[in-house]
Amino acid sequence: MILEKALFKIGGSIIENPIYLKNTISQFKRLVQENLINNVIIIPGGASYANFIRTLDKELKIGNNMAHWMAIYAMNYNGNKIAHQYPFINLTEKIEELLTIDHSISLFLPFKYLKMKDSLPHSWDVTSDSITLSIAHELELSQCFLIKDVDGILNQDNELIQNLTTSTFIQLKESGKLAKIDANEKDIKQSKPIDNYALEIIDAFNMSCILLNGALNTSRIYKYFASSKETEKIFTKISFS
Repeated sequence: MILEKALFKIGGSIIENPIYLKNTISQFKRLVQENLINNVIIIPGGASYANFIRTLDKELKIGNNMAHWMAIYAMNYNGNKIAHQYPFINLTEKIEELLTIDHSISLFLPFKYLKMKDSLPHSWDVTSDSITLSIAHELELSQCFLIKDVDGILNQDNELIQNLTTSTFIQLKESGKLAKIDANEKDIKQSKPIDNYALEIIDAFNMSCILLNGALNTSRIYKYFASSKETEKIFTKISFS
């Protein structure tokens, strides 16, 4: 059965690696071409530009308001870069366009819309993960997909957890039963792959988010939608408690 609309956030680690980005976009294109998803909507992450703003805020204390909007503008910047690389992608700042598009891949630049709505806390607890979930809610979607460079959330034995609720995730995290966080950045991503406020949005609106790996030269995004065998799907789904 065709999925009418699906919202995907592309993480910075994918955006900044041309091979990973090409792999991810090609899977989106295939999903639309094969009528598995009618409309793919992309939200770009802030990537290194947002990380630079985080460092700037830490060093110069630019303040929550300025840091918040600068980081969101970094998402727009990355979105424009992606659209330039892949001109078949429909680029828009108007959320209403996402409700009327048909059989396409679109990329939404969130700055203008979020500036007007201004409904999210101005905090580093809010990143493009939370923004994607909030936009999914605005589009009346019950879920969204976060494309990252890890398979999902790992337990303390480095085994993938496919399904868990927000409360279970918090319990595992607080009891030290997730993959250990150390100085290695990849381990940190494995243990804490979504921002803190995203969990609140999931619970507030009875939503879920699915983490998929777009970094490998595989078809994990495509297989999630195309395969009828659960054993062929590699993901973590976080649902409301």
